[in-house]
Amino acid sequence: MELRQLRYFAKAAETLNFSDAAKALNIAQSSLSQQIKQLEDELNVQLFLRNSHSIRLTEAGEEMLPFALRTIHDAETCADRIHDLQKLLTGTLNIGITYSFSPILTETVISFMKMYPHIKLNIIYRPMSELMELLAKRDLDFVLAFKPTKPVADVESHILFQNSLSAIVSSTHPLASKDKVTLAELGKYELALPSKGLQARNTFDSLVTTYNDFQIRIELNEVNILLKLIRQTHLVTVLAEDSIYNECDVKAVPLDIPDNEMIGCVHILKDTYHKHSMKEFIRLLSESLIVKKRQNSWI
Repeated sequence: MELRQLRYFAKAAETLNFSDAAKALNIAQSSLSQQIKQLEDELNVQLFLRNSHSIRLTEAGEEMLPFALRTIHDAETCADRIHDLQKLLTGTLNIGITYSFSPILTETVISFMKMYPHIKLNIIYRPMSELMELLAKRDLDFVLAFKPTKPVADVESHILFQNSLSAIVSSTHPLASKDKVTLAELGKYELALPSKGLQARNTFDSLVTTYNDFQIRIELNEVNILLKLIRQTHLVTVLAEDSIYNECDVKAVPLDIPDNEMIGCVHILKDTYHKHSMKEFIRLLSESLIVKKRQNSWI
């Protein structure tokens, strides 16, 4: 039994499609099928039920999957420890980030790449729920996102900074001159909101459950497009204040409602090995200008 065969088996079990698994592994489908067949022959069991359209795990396959995943994880942990012993001269760091965190990342990425030029960074943008699933599967080393409304099992959330949920408007918008915006004032304008499921939208919806007089004109899951719309129209969106860091011609005006803070966090798995490269990246992020600025603004 080879580690490669276990990786192929695990990916096929995840996708339930040999073609998709082969593409994800960047190998020929025939090679994947051959290796899985060899694994089945060695174990003298059938791991997948196959037909012309799909595959599914047999009872033996279901039984074997958690052990295969544990073996793969242990092998990767062994490799990570060796890489760390090489003083961050090689390796890969997998980072998950929500769209709202994008503005705070650039400074740290540039600094990290200069200091550790041989460490590859894989940065994945997804909604928080998807990122937490990837973290649980150990496909990510850590996640940058706001604190969830409910604790996530087996995940530690370490606070980076606090932020305000704000109305985001163009610099020429009537609301741009205000220090705060009430819900009644927000209700006078058409809104372009982030899609349901994104953290800013989830927080906003949880805070305005008793107020329904909003004119929601459009919903988008892409912050950059939202900001383009805001710049060119009198639409208003609602995002975390730091979502417009280094953005021109837009302004964040905090919402005048209780408990509108959004707490920026680093989310990591409990009781698992944490790469030195991850700790170093988080250290640099904590010392970055934008994070320091946000920390000082709440002191």
